[in-house]
Amino acid sequence: MTIIKICGIKTLNDARAAIDAGTDYLGFNFYPKSVRFIEKSACAEITSVLKREHPQVKLVGVFVNSSVEEIKDILHTCHLDLAQLHGDETPEIFAQLAPHAFRAFRGIPESNAGYERDEAPAMLIDAAVKGVYGGSGVTADWAAAAELAKKYPLLLAGGLTPENVADAVRQVQPWGVDVASGVESAPGEKDAEKMSAFVKAVREVENQS
Repeated sequence: MTIIKICGIKTLNDARAAIDAGTDYLGFNFYPKSVRFIEKSACAEITSVLKREHPQVKLVGVFVNSSVEEIKDILHTCHLDLAQLHGDETPEIFAQLAPHAFRAFRGIPESNAGYERDEAPAMLIDAAVKGVYGGSGVTADWAAAAELAKKYPLLLAGGLTPENVADAVRQVQPWGVDVASGVESAPGEKDAEKMSAFVKAVREVENQS
């Protein structure tokens, strides 16, 4: 089954709507320059409810060049399962957060040396957009991602929408898909109908295979 991650959650209502739609992972963005940025205290309020009501849903923090101390503090305070490193983090930083971190690559990496991870997801593949750390709405290189997906359980991100995610799953066959802007009615505001349509599109592909 393809894992579905809805990223950039900012409210409890959006989190619940995403879970009702059938998502497996929720992402919370701690990059201050993002329209989807959430304060640690606000996230902790949401996640404390989710851990009680929906313990099966995995919770992920998205970080861009934060310090190891800050990441560990947020993971602990907000009851998060994983850290998604979406900046220019070094293998040394990655090692200090293992096994609770995975690397997001903007574009297709020549190698993931120093960022190896035994558990899924091994990595996230996003579109390469200069100066933008995710959430650009631009699609990734699906052909190249498909080759990587044969070797690693990867999360495919980058410009996915309810309209194109079925094609993405067919072509890339990723371990999971990650969406933020593609299921929003406005930047940072999730749309319950779009989230449902996104999940439904992924599940329909699986039923065909």
